[in-house]
Amino acid sequence: MNRNLFTVVLLFILGFTSCTDVIEVEVPTAPPRLVIEASIDWRKGTSGNFQRVKLSSSTPFFENLQDSPVTGAQVKITNDTDGTEFQFQDENNGTYFTASFVPVIGQSYTLQVDHEGETYIARETLTPVAEIDSVFQSTDNGFDQNALEVNVLFTDPANVPNFYLAKFLRQGDLLPTLFDIKDEFTDGNQIRIIYERIENEETGEMEFEPGDVVEIDLNGISSPYYDFMRLLIEQSGNSGNLFSTIPAEIKGNCINVTDPDHYPYGYFRLTEVDKRVYTFE
Repeated sequence: MNRNLFTVVLLFILGFTSCTDVIEVEVPTAPPRLVIEASIDWRKGTSGNFQRVKLSSSTPFFENLQDSPVTGAQVKITNDTDGTEFQFQDENNGTYFTASFVPVIGQSYTLQVDHEGETYIARETLTPVAEIDSVFQSTDNGFDQNALEVNVLFTDPANVPNFYLAKFLRQGDLLPTLFDIKDEFTDGNQIRIIYERIENEETGEMEFEPGDVVEIDLNGISSPYYDFMRLLIEQSGNSGNLFSTIPAEIKGNCINVTDPDHYPYGYFRLTEVDKRVYTFE
């Protein structure tokens, strides 16, 4: 009886291991598009004059390629009220720089990029941010009661819809962790953000340890940018899972006024940001 059962199980295993089908997946391709990374961030306590815009070209989804910088473009930002123009100089590496930008809270600005006979436009308003009240560590607010976590407290202004983007980057890591926040249920109250890292052998993520240094950015963002980042964060959370929803194309606020069908990727944002650096004890 046992011998027959073993034979059946063995045949069952061989049947699965000997039949291997190669599945070819057709991946849609598209011509390269301009990628506009125009994050104009005004750090509290600074003039905000020094700003950069990065231009690159998109690459196929499954190709692990380095950035393809775009040079030779003309980049400027215009104050929509008084018409003041801030020209960005080409640094010949995909980065465009200005030392004369003048940030004004609540002011609308227009970004214009001219490249290879096409003009790209985006408009955004500089959004303020609440000041960070305090940053401290704990171990009892996250999922793992023994893991170190960093806490960020700030007070949300009352009776005003506010949207935030929090960024945490442990020194030595390549990519930050992002949190999108709105005050729909916390208007006028103190808001706490808790960032905890859980040890994961598959991803290589390690818990925080004493001596780890974390850079913290709290940005005030517009409602449209909040929606954009929420979708982006949701999709990035599915990365690495072959059976997750296929990432959809997320369009930013930049448009091609010359050829609308040849739209760019990326976003033009204008935010005030409060920064902190915390070292775990």
